[in-house]
Amino acid sequence: MSARSPATSTLTRAPASETGAFAGTILSNILANLARAAAISLVTLLLPAYLTHRLPVAVYAAWVLILQLGAYVSYLDLGIQTGVSKFVAEYDALGDHFAAGRHASAGFALMILAGGLGLGLTGLLAWQVPRLFSAMPANLYHGVRIGLVLVGSSLSFGLVSAVYSAVFLGLQRYWIPTTVTIVNRASFVAVVIAVVALHGNLAAMGLAVALVNVVTGILQVAAWWKKASHVSLSIGLVDFRVLKSVARFCSLQSIWTIGMLCVTGLDITIVGHYDYGQTAYYAIAALPTNFMLLLVSSMLGPLMPASSAMSRRESPAAMGHFLARITRYSTVVLLLTGLPLIICGFPILKAWVGARYATHTLVYLQILIAANIIRNLCAPYATMISATGQQAAAATTAICEAVVNLGSSIYLASRHGAVGVAFGTLIGSFVSVGLHFAITMQFTRRMLAISRARLFRQGLLHPAIILVPSLFIYLLWRRDQSLILEPAVVFVWGLSTVVMAWFGALKNGERRDVVQLIGRCRMLLARS
Repeated sequence: MSARSPATSTLTRAPASETGAFAGTILSNILANLARAAAISLVTLLLPAYLTHRLPVAVYAAWVLILQLGAYVSYLDLGIQTGVSKFVAEYDALGDHFAAGRHASAGFALMILAGGLGLGLTGLLAWQVPRLFSAMPANLYHGVRIGLVLVGSSLSFGLVSAVYSAVFLGLQRYWIPTTVTIVNRASFVAVVIAVVALHGNLAAMGLAVALVNVVTGILQVAAWWKKASHVSLSIGLVDFRVLKSVARFCSLQSIWTIGMLCVTGLDITIVGHYDYGQTAYYAIAALPTNFMLLLVSSMLGPLMPASSAMSRRESPAAMGHFLARITRYSTVVLLLTGLPLIICGFPILKAWVGARYATHTLVYLQILIAANIIRNLCAPYATMISATGQQAAAATTAICEAVVNLGSSIYLASRHGAVGVAFGTLIGSFVSVGLHFAITMQFTRRMLAISRARLFRQGLLHPAIILVPSLFIYLLWRRDQSLILEPAVVFVWGLSTVVMAWFGALKNGERRDVVQLIGRCRMLLARS
């Protein structure tokens, strides 16, 4: 990479060989995460396209709710997996594998407790299904309950086995858990399609998914045993002081986890409660939104262990410079992935799930994409303060966003149905970014020495030039709503957006870095 590359600029005191190896590790991990995102996207694209044409709308909505309620078990992670990867990364950097094992074992003990809570939560939600979704056809309740118990129980087992993958994340060996995830997602698609093709019911679909989840958990344990058992995982290694330290970190991280639950985890359930008839359409709108977020999180995920290691040897000014550049790159990716879904949402949805779903889904999709572009503008900042142990400073922001998002979603849903939930998410996104800049950043200067004005200007305002072609399209659309769908207009918009991103959002040195980055990606892929 050139001398201006982010990895090089923030590691100026490290030897050149060490810097190159460190940058190569981050790049390899990003590629692994992107491969994982591609596998998950396979589910996002293929499975709904198949199920929406094979299942009645009410049955598809019930299946979506099974997965949504079952996924609440995953939120009981409460930052434990992140904590394990953070501590393993720090002690591995120091060469102390025994201490890494003690901290990983503490996380293992906490996750066993979380898995037990997951089983209880699954049973409670299954019991309350008729009360939660009174508008659901009564003949679906039995299948939903059985499917939910099976999926939720398997995910409870998955919580415990996720600690084994967290060890690999801490060791910055992302390709191993990525491979397991790819196997899981491919198997998920295959078994669900097979069950539906054989006219299986919701309970059979739940059983198939549960078996896939259990087998995946066993694969995670086997991978650790073969490749990373030098970082021990055992209840016998749990030390109370270490357990207390890990629990303290996770308690702060759990605020973010609970906040994410309120922001992105409850929306479909709220729609199902207040406006069941729109549940299937809203769920379809949420899937491209999740894809966009998955892409960004895949790029930022390796920053957690990398930033933890960097914070041990880099100055706050260097960390701040790194944050500004990563924020700019993240903003570019957010806009380039989100804007096509807003501008070309209807034809994309129509080709994917058909005209009926596209007609009902478009407005939800556009609002949710805009909301998640805004709230994730500060995602690099949130990742780095978590990695450096400063997440307590952002607790107020996370709580306020969660309260505003959840409160406004419930209030607006009770009056306007599903679209109110989408607007609730949009309102919460403005609160999140506003509070980060107004409050949180004042308390994290000790680790990330950068002014708010500079971060806003370089990280957010400069890349916003990408919006110019879309704003022009919006003005044309206000005059003639059919014009935006013309292929020539879409082509000109797409080309001008890419040109703005390349020549406007990126600087000369950054464009050279991107070209060299692509070259390094090709080399890494060729080696793998």
